[in-house]
Amino acid sequence: MREHMLTAIAAASGLDALEACRVEALGKQGTITALLKTLGKMTPDERLVQGPLIQGLREAVANGIAERKATLERAALDARLASETLDMTLPADAPTPGTIHPVSQVMDELAEIFADLGFAVATGPEIETDWHNFSALNIPETHPARAMHDTFYLQQGIDAKAAGTADEKTTFSLLRTHTSPVQIRTMLSQKPPIRIIAPGRTYRSDSDATHTPMFHQVEGLVIDKGITLGHLKWTLETFVKAFFERDDIVLRMRPSYFPFTEPSVEIDVGYTLVKGKRVVGGAEPDGWLEVLGSGMVHRKVIEACGLDPDEWQGFAFGCGIDRLAMLKYGMDDLRPFFDGDIRWLKHYGFSSLDVPTLSAGVGA
Repeated sequence: MREHMLTAIAAASGLDALEACRVEALGKQGTITALLKTLGKMTPDERLVQGPLIQGLREAVANGIAERKATLERAALDARLASETLDMTLPADAPTPGTIHPVSQVMDELAEIFADLGFAVATGPEIETDWHNFSALNIPETHPARAMHDTFYLQQGIDAKAAGTADEKTTFSLLRTHTSPVQIRTMLSQKPPIRIIAPGRTYRSDSDATHTPMFHQVEGLVIDKGITLGHLKWTLETFVKAFFERDDIVLRMRPSYFPFTEPSVEIDVGYTLVKGKRVVGGAEPDGWLEVLGSGMVHRKVIEACGLDPDEWQGFAFGCGIDRLAMLKYGMDDLRPFFDGDIRWLKHYGFSSLDVPTLSAGVGA
């Protein structure tokens, strides 16, 4: 039986034939398995004689199968190596590179510019309380900004107000409409002087070619002693010139109104027409584009954060990051920013190696 089985194993021409030999000998219904089952019915003397013979047969067949399997696998590998060739001198296929979204790129540019001016980057939650988002910023409950058509309110906040269990300072009831709550949280947690920018996502119930329900905003805050509107003007002029990488930037300041600043000013930047398109910059502007809202921090806001407005003054400003990207990189529609169209991203995206620095691409 040993010679017969080993001969069949040696003659197996492939792994399938070898597996058939294994099943025939060692499978559940195999010949050797059947012999092993007879050991229990033998007398001790018979088992003493037959046991070593059957176990020896089993080991010989198992070893023969293992050796033959190794031989067949080695032969298959040799045949595959002989038929498949790989030229290691050929250049490798370049993987499709990803790109940095223009919003992410502009955020990095803003952080680089303001870091050079001594500003830190601050962040805060996107789900906010009424107090941090409105009340602390001198926006009372009757202000239009609190209307449902302007602000996304959460059902849990609506239910808490209906039940009379809402706490204006602790109940998270809305998606923040600006990053100004980050200013409030910073003033509450950090002693002045304060110099921060607060970039991040914000939410308003608005949607058209230049507005989206979710957009990106950056705000700046300075709290110190002796701060004036002149400090604000110089900071914004320095920022805009560095961002657009032009020294011939002309800014115009217009009186405006924001609940959290007094006085408040809108900042317009001059543009020139080049082949029918508006290009920011030019000593003699062809027109003006609104880019920033700003002003001196309102006394009530400073008081709400536990500071003495007679001792501490400051200025704040804010602008849309998406619009800055549109102005700088020639985009005319805000909606593709959020469509996830790979063609748009490839066209307007930036290399991951194109890290903004003051010395190589973000002002001088």
